[in-house]
Amino acid sequence: MYKQSLDHLSERLLPAPRNGGFRMEDYWVWCGSAVKGEDGRFHLFASRWPKWLPMHPGWLVASEIVRASADQPEGPYQFEEVVLPARGAEYWDGRSTHNPHIVKHGELYILYYMGSTHPLSDPLAEEEITLEDPRVIVARANKRVGIAVSKSVFGPWERRDEPILHTRPGRFDSFLTSNPAPCVDEDGSVMLIYKARRYEGNVHGQMTIGCARAEHVLGPYRVLSDEPVFPPERFHVEDPFVWRTEQGYELIAKDMEGTLCGEKHGGIHAFSKDGTDWQLFDSPKSYSRTVLWDDGERQTMGNLERPFILFQDGKPTHLFAAMADGPGGFRHATRTWNQVIPIGEKSFDDKNKD
Repeated sequence: MYKQSLDHLSERLLPAPRNGGFRMEDYWVWCGSAVKGEDGRFHLFASRWPKWLPMHPGWLVASEIVRASADQPEGPYQFEEVVLPARGAEYWDGRSTHNPHIVKHGELYILYYMGSTHPLSDPLAEEEITLEDPRVIVARANKRVGIAVSKSVFGPWERRDEPILHTRPGRFDSFLTSNPAPCVDEDGSVMLIYKARRYEGNVHGQMTIGCARAEHVLGPYRVLSDEPVFPPERFHVEDPFVWRTEQGYELIAKDMEGTLCGEKHGGIHAFSKDGTDWQLFDSPKSYSRTVLWDDGERQTMGNLERPFILFQDGKPTHLFAAMADGPGGFRHATRTWNQVIPIGEKSFDDKNKD
């Protein structure tokens, strides 16, 4: 089933319920991807890691993917279980799982995610974890995209011993692969947009976006080009979410500099006929960091990113996003959570005029 085109998304976002989404008091909560389960309820897959670690880069060494559930899409979601826990340094995803994106195809649930590992000691509460920590350096270089599969939203989940997207020496994705954004067709074929970085000496280069395809959700996955699909000098974006329409593909993503949508860390909206050649819509802004709450307050969040749109019967109904308080920047946050924002049939301002 093709999904609706979604022009002017930013104008269709309804007030966000204060008591919606997913929070955990003693954890940083990030990412967020939802699906309607076989029980008729809504299941949110998110990342968490303990708050005695810094929000960034603590996720690189201790993130785990969890499942929460709710009776309605906007929540509030209640924690249910850890889905992909740590499983040992010898596994490619043995020390951290992050960036979940849940998809249902036929009778299968496919959980795309980023995994990483390192062979060093676990962090302790009294330690200071920074980007210069050897565990963080190794874990960042070991980021890879993989999948876990289950016949039930409740599991058990079959994890693989290899990622689906390895790095490629000498290419734009020679350092890492991460942030999977799959678009699964009815025949099971997949277009997968992902984040990558290149080795530049002994460190990584700038953020880029690649595209891979597979004839079936279980793979194998093949990267389509030796160059990024978004020229990094023109499209400095992160956290893509992609869907299929009758005309081709659409995508929303985080504008890293604000040069594309007019707001730093706001959302862009782009389209493509084939998934490799992307153009901005005439009205390219898909969302803002400024949120209208259901109590009438407007608030500019420190972070609003990792967008995910829940489609029901082909129609977009809810935007999920990772949120943080504070003035902006991961290191200034004191709370993070996944927020759900309902999407209206038309502009919220137009609706208020009726």
